[in-house]
Parts: sequence; C-alpha cells; structure tokens
Amino acid sequence: MPPTQPEQQQQQAHSYSNSCNSGARERTQTIGETDMDQSVLNGLHLGTDINYHGHKRQLGHRVFVNRSLHLENIKYYGFDMDYTLAEYKSPQYEQLGFNLVKERLVSMGYPKEILQFEYDPTFPVRGLWFDTLYGNLLKVDAYGNILVCVHGFEFIKHHQVYELYPNKFLKLDESRVYVLNTLFNLPETYLLACLTDFFTNSDEFVRVERGIKAGDFLFTYKSIFQDVRRAVDWVHSDGDLKRRTTQNMAYYVKKDKRLPTVLSRIRESGAKLFMLTNSDYTYTNEIMTYLFDFPHGATDDESHRDWKSYFDVIVVDARKPLFFDEGTVLRQVDTKTGGLKIGTHIGPLQPGQVYSGGSCELFTKFINAKGKDVLYVGDHIFGDILKSKKIRGWRTFLIVPELVRELHVWTDECQLFAELQNLDIKLGDLYRDLDSSAKVKPDISQLRTCIRDVTHKMDMSYGMMGSLFRSGSRQTFFSSQVVRYADVYAATLLNLIYYPFSYMFRAPAMLLPHESTVAHDQAHQPPAPPSSSSSSSAAIEDASSTSSIISASKLNGKDCKDLHRASSIVHTRPSTPTVVTHTHDEDYSEEEETASGAESPLEQLQREASD
Repeated sequence: MPPTQPEQQQQQAHSYSNSCNSGARERTQTIGETDMDQSVLNGLHLGTDINYHGHKRQLGHRVFVNRSLHLENIKYYGFDMDYTLAEYKSPQYEQLGFNLVKERLVSMGYPKEILQFEYDPTFPVRGLWFDTLYGNLLKVDAYGNILVCVHGFEFIKHHQVYELYPNKFLKLDESRVYVLNTLFNLPETYLLACLTDFFTNSDEFVRVERGIKAGDFLFTYKSIFQDVRRAVDWVHSDGDLKRRTTQNMAYYVKKDKRLPTVLSRIRESGAKLFMLTNSDYTYTNEIMTYLFDFPHGATDDESHRDWKSYFDVIVVDARKPLFFDEGTVLRQVDTKTGGLKIGTHIGPLQPGQVYSGGSCELFTKFINAKGKDVLYVGDHIFGDILKSKKIRGWRTFLIVPELVRELHVWTDECQLFAELQNLDIKLGDLYRDLDSSAKVKPDISQLRTCIRDVTHKMDMSYGMMGSLFRSGSRQTFFSSQVVRYADVYAATLLNLIYYPFSYMFRAPAMLLPHESTVAHDQAHQPPAPPSSSSSSSAAIEDASSTSSIISASKLNGKDCKDLHRASSIVHTRPSTPTVVTHTHDEDYSEEEETASGAESPLEQLQREASD
C-alpha cells in the first residue's frame, strides 16, 4: 500500500536532487535490439537495407533499458506486491479509491455536492506537482521548468504562468510542493483538481490569491490539500478500500497464469526470490491467494501449490522507504492468525515463514547479498526504485503500466511525428543559404504555428495532461527519474518470461544532439591553417633553436646537477592504458573484469597474430 503522508513528504526532498520510418527518434534497449537514430544509420550504411534495426521482440513483450543489466549476475529477485505482482485494473480501481475519498471528505465536513464528481481517467497523469500555495497542478521538466499549469480544470495561459512563477520555474520545496508520483496518487490528483474547480467557481465562495474565502473563514489551498491527504491515508489504512477490493477481486485485480510460471523459471535459473511489500499480511495473503488460484502450478502438469512456496523470503509491513534507511523492528508473522509474534526476530530467515518490518541492512545481511546481486522490481519511483538504488545499490526494475498506452500512441500516431519532422526540415530550408551577412529575415510565423499545433495534437493523443514522459520535445520530471533511477523498465514484470535468465540487457548510447543529428559519413573538415610563409616559420624555428643552445651553454655546474636529477623522474608523462580501465558498462561482474596489468583478450589476439 502507499506510504503515509510523512513518508510522502520525505519523497520531495530526495526526489529533486520510432516507430516511424520517417526517421523519428526512438531508443530501444537490449542487445541485439538496439536502434540508433536514423541519421546515424544513414551514415553507417549497414548492409543494403538502411532501415535495418536488428531483432526486436514484440512491442508488448519488451523490457527497456537505461543501464546495462546482465541477468546472469543477479542472485536475488525481489518483488513489490501492489501494482507489481498484483496489477489493479484501471480505471475501476482508481474509481473506487476516488469515491471512497470523496465520502471520507464529506464525513469530515466538506459539502455534499462533491459527491457528484465522477472520476475521469483521461485527466490525471503521474508525476505532477501540486503547488499548495496557489492550488495549481504543474507538469514540470527535470529542473522545475513549468510545462503545463492547471488550476482546477482551467489550463493557465503562458502570460498568466509568468505572473505566478517568474521565468516559468518553481523549485521543489517540500514545504510547498507535493509530488504525485505513484499510481495510488491518480485519484488524489483528480480530486484536488475537482475541489479547486468547485471552490473557485461556486457562488458561495470567494477566490483569493492563496485560497478560498467563505464569510469569516479562509480555506487555503494548503489546508485543502492536507485534508485530502488525511482522507487518502485513512481510506488506505482504516477505510473500506481493502475490504471492497477483496470482495470483488475479479473486478479490481488482474490475474494471469504466466505469474507462477515466470517466478518458477527464475528459481530454476538458480536465483532466489523474495517479496517485500508495505501491505499487511492479511491483505497480502488474500491478494496473493487469488493471483495463484489456478488448478495447476507453474506448468499445466504441476499440481497447485501455495503462493508462499514460490518465494524464499516474504516480508510484509516493510514501510518503504523507511525500510531502506533505519527500518523498523523485524518480527515474525503468525500466518494462522495474521498477528505478530512477540520479540524481535534475530535470524536466520526461514523459507515458508513470513516476516514483518525490518531494515534493508539487516535483510541483506541475512540473505548474504551485495547490492548489485539484487534486482528489485516495483512500481513506486521513490519508495521502491529511488531509495533501493541510492542507498543500497540494488539493481532496479520499474513497472510502468502506462507504457501500454504510451506505446500505443507512439506507434498509432506516427504520422504526427513524421509531420513534425517535415516541419523541422522546412524550417531548416528557410535558413539554408543564410549566414551572418543576411539582411532579410525569413517569415517563419506560419511554420511556428504549424509546429505548435502538431505538437499540441501529439500531447492530446495521450490525454488532457499529455504524455507521462514528455511535453513536446521536453522530458518530464517523472521521465528524468525513470532514466536516473530505473536500470530497466517495462509495462509488467511478466515480460521477463520472454527473455532467458542469462540475458544481457544492453543500454543504448545516450546520444547528445551533436551525435544524434550528425551522420557518420559526414567527414569532419578541419579549419584551414593560418596563412604564413614557410620562410618565416622556418626563421622562427631557427631562432628558437639558437636561443635554446645559448641558454644551455650558460648552465653552470649546479644547474647541470639539477637537470640530471630532474631527468631521473619515474614518469615524465602519462601512459595510454593498455587494459580496460574506463567504466563503459555498469554491469560487468568481478570475474569478467580484466585484472589490472593482465593481458586483455584483444591484446592476446593481437600478439598471437604478430607472432
């Protein structure tokens, strides 16, 4: 289940630290599946088919890579439960949470009219910032530059944004900004917009700069936000969300027979599995029992077995991200009653048992694992991915269910990306023969309007707030976190079933504009040498040589001794490395690294060839 409010507030401070043959840019992520920019491919002339990109798995089966990952090196696979092992159906589950939070707010004293709100899944998107000062939802880039600003349901125009936020920029300050990063935050995101719109446009309330006024009472946007946060926390911890979910599992939870298969195959590869979830044991047991409720086991020929048998270690009530810091007391769960056994568990961790709480430091000590031995799979960019990566060095696999929709738009709206590229070409053609001596300015107003319109159509193809990962050509804050903290990511962990567990996920080159827009066949033209006569150059060289000889002849005995002492320095210049010393890839194992000073395989081949 989601972190509590204090844990979410902690998130703020830590978080801020193609599909077209036309040549639209696409990054793909695996060895044998690496695409390059079309401009680069054009320069390489690979074979006779210039559009060849190498083998790629089906789009819905893909795992995408930010940092190379060799599955053969992974000794432990860890899994979150909510939205990872158990994927909730959208928008049904968000609708349920939305309605329950509305009811809770009314019981807290909010107007009954808010019960009329209906959840609209096309509006909210993960990764938005809520500005508690002005009550705005903000879509920002990695640095806090504002891409979209919405007050209630009103999309704020550019000149208005500048009035509220100088330079269209906002610093991530946890006392002012709350990041709505999780899938559990989607109903909350939409409800904040609903409430802001309701109070702003109601005749019974007067809008002021930082809130709403009703008679002698002032409701600041911050107080409204705090009420919503408290209502959300209550619904998840003490309300009916869990009970309503377990009463109608088929309606709210996806069940897939590939789940026991992929977990069983991981264990067959020699790795171990653990589950680490914030949910309590009772709820976890009900959800997991449903997910593994098949007449067979991992295969059709295998008999059914209990879900706990698929994991070597199970930890509930983990309280991530606190688990990755100081943690809590580690206790054993009585699986018959769901209660906790008295006393602190001091190890070891036994298969088939369930544990509550603990800390990552103690946990990794018990399982005898180094950071890079563990691949943790989760959906929470902060609680699962950021903390496990930054603090413990675990390899990370982010689950992004929205990828299904994102890839659908990316491929189906290919013509929009092609149209935008053609407009860029036309823009470049207008300036083709112009340099700094040009006195006439080309009229680009029509092209700029077209570029703006096509970009807007692209954004609206994803939903009202646009893509989860970008706004036009700008990457979002959420996107930057995915790149920074997730080694690999996919729409579902079940995509692992389509790869062997010896697979080498190789990251693509992160190309800069001077690399992605310049083909390899564009030979570099060095600048022309400065015009000077060869005779003058020779004269300068002769004068320099003569001066050196004269200076040397004036050296006395002491100077000669000093010069001799200087010539005995061990290293007068650095030597070019003859073995691999630079970090080219993050995922080499210790066995694969060439020992310092040892002959590399390439050097050995070169030596044998020369012999």
